[in-house]
Amino acid sequence: MSTFATGRRFAMPALVAGVLVVVWQAIISLNHVPGYLFPSPEAVGSAVIHQHALRSASVVTGREIVLGYLCAVAAGLAFAIAMHWSRFLRQSLYPLLVFSQTVPTVLLAPILVVAFGFGLTPKLVVIAVVCFFPIVVNTYDGLRSTDADLARMLKTLHGTRWIAFRRLEVPTALPSLFSGARVAATYAAVAAVFAEWTGSQGGLGFVMLQAGPSLETDTVVAAVLILALMALALGGAVSVAQRVIAPWSLERGNA
Repeated sequence: MSTFATGRRFAMPALVAGVLVVVWQAIISLNHVPGYLFPSPEAVGSAVIHQHALRSASVVTGREIVLGYLCAVAAGLAFAIAMHWSRFLRQSLYPLLVFSQTVPTVLLAPILVVAFGFGLTPKLVVIAVVCFFPIVVNTYDGLRSTDADLARMLKTLHGTRWIAFRRLEVPTALPSLFSGARVAATYAAVAAVFAEWTGSQGGLGFVMLQAGPSLETDTVVAAVLILALMALALGGAVSVAQRVIAPWSLERGNA
């Protein structure tokens, strides 16, 4: 992708965001909305820059998001490959994976807090559980979507099962894998905040719980903005990884 194309790709979202900020400020100013009801962009920006609690909480939540997401990727890849290789595991695990999505995380999180306490572990588990499903399903479907003619041709050339997996199935599955990883990246920040709401002594979710009752809406909106930026950054990191690992998938329009 050329520099001009890259700039154009980011210019339009930036322009739309700028227009939304201007409209936001205009509505606040023209209607004289009190800051405790809804803050102005200036108040939110000031909170992001000057509140030390937000910066410290961002570090805590950012660490939870990254570690929980990496756990989800590792587990998702392992489960997808295991189901692809083993018919027994496929028949045994896939229905359970679908069933797991019917269990509300709101019920799971308090149980994890009781089991593991208020430390890092229950938060990582919540994030991993929320992000796990799109990764494992997309990766598994990608592995199963290998071109049958190519598979037969490789078999006629005396290709082993491992060679077929490494040379044919994995490259075929990579676009689907990264698509699932990008979807999961958008869930990670929300899962982290929910885990912190269930039981935490730090992080952006904890800051939001503290700021809400005291009507510090600028702090709440600033925390939401930071979370959105974290999700965008994680999704961008996934796109960069795809560009490095499977650039051909972008060229043929799978990204």
